[in-house]
Amino acid sequence: MELTATTILVAFAGVFLICFLKGAFGGGFAIIGIPLLSLVMDPVTAGGLLAPLFIAMDLYALRYFRRSTWSKPDLVLLLPGLLLGIGFGYLLFRVLDHRVIAILMAAITLIFVGLWLMNGGEATTRRRSTPKAIAAGLTSGITTMVAHSGGPPLAMYLLPLGLTKDIYAGTTSLFFTVGNATKAVPWLLLVNPTAGLWELMAVCLFAVPTGVSLGWRLHGVLDQRQIYRICYGLLVVTAVKLLWDGISGYLV
Repeated sequence: MELTATTILVAFAGVFLICFLKGAFGGGFAIIGIPLLSLVMDPVTAGGLLAPLFIAMDLYALRYFRRSTWSKPDLVLLLPGLLLGIGFGYLLFRVLDHRVIAILMAAITLIFVGLWLMNGGEATTRRRSTPKAIAAGLTSGITTMVAHSGGPPLAMYLLPLGLTKDIYAGTTSLFFTVGNATKAVPWLLLVNPTAGLWELMAVCLFAVPTGVSLGWRLHGVLDQRQIYRICYGLLVVTAVKLLWDGISGYLV
């Protein structure tokens, strides 16, 4: 791909936004930054650009989200489904209509947020559930591989558990560290990046430290309730983006 000043600036801004959200909330909202990237490249190329950068973001974020912030019992239940889901997602990427996945995921997410709003915007703490954790991990693996949108399924499992803001963000961060490292090679095989795309990745690497660090500062300022409300709000934004991607694909 040809590297123009516009391409570099827009891609840098998109990667910075994703890094900021990762530092503030532990990750899972990468799709919110993708609309910026889609201004200068197609979605599949954007996925190839982000795949290696996710690993850099995750490794840098782990300096903040250390072992004390990981909910190990939940990760034990979530990670096997995540890995299996990424494998399924790789196969589905080649044969399934991505628009259907986007629309279904958007509808489920909006229903989940709607139930939260009906409860007055307050979390109803639930007990840990092995079947729900496995389903969340599997669904997140599929959607993160197909559309970099693994956040909603994971959030729908973790948010009702009533974890502290640090445990929630740290668990989310490690979950996607494992997922992004696993899906990087399949994405690169699908995209087969050009020399220009590798050069753009190198430039965007400079967005990682500042973006994650500024996001972490926001995480420290916000209290528990604010973090959860913003996470639910981001779920709505993510769902609307997925819904638009799915529906607009049929209108073209």
